[in-house]
Amino acid sequence: MPTLITVLKGGGRYDATWVERLARGVRRHAPAFGRILCLTDLPLDVSGVERVPLRHDWPAWWAKMEAFRPGLVEGTALLCDLDTVFTGPADALAEPGLAAMEDYFHKGRLSSALLRWDGDALAGLYAEFAADPARWMTPGSCGPVPNAVHGDQVVIDHLLRRDGLTPGYFQNIAPGLLDFYDPRRDAHGPVVIFIGASKPDTAGGSVHAAWTAP
Repeated sequence: MPTLITVLKGGGRYDATWVERLARGVRRHAPAFGRILCLTDLPLDVSGVERVPLRHDWPAWWAKMEAFRPGLVEGTALLCDLDTVFTGPADALAEPGLAAMEDYFHKGRLSSALLRWDGDALAGLYAEFAADPARWMTPGSCGPVPNAVHGDQVVIDHLLRRDGLTPGYFQNIAPGLLDFYDPRRDAHGPVVIFIGASKPDTAGGSVHAAWTAP
């Protein structure tokens, strides 16, 4: 059964509302995902979402490294950022196979905004990071990279390259599936990705309507 995984780390911008709205969008537009898991350190209670406690106090986006914990899922798994908005059919995300979103700014490098794998196939990422998180959270730990910000996706990209694992990019696998939010136009979708300061709660028009739809 395909499983969608999202991560809610307390103390930041996001709260249970973001989980609820993401889950609604998934159920409406990507029903192939039979399970929705939220890894969190908060007392989350959202209908249709399984709460999985975070084991580590890794800050901010580094908490996403727990999505690769062994034994968490069976079958297809998709890591999905909380600020993703579904506006149309998106079951293609639940198809099997190692895949990721290609980074918007750095072609040929992955973004962890959307990352898909099978079962424990990427458990090595968790094991490597958990063995020495301070090392991996340090800028420069992955050698020269084009990214201005050192975050989880830099480490993920580095470790997958090191191990010879090359994910396909959703932009190539399913052209037209992903759409990057642009406030200058209204129509977006079917999977809306936010880059930079733009977020669903500040978006307008049809995107905001899709995000807040009951």
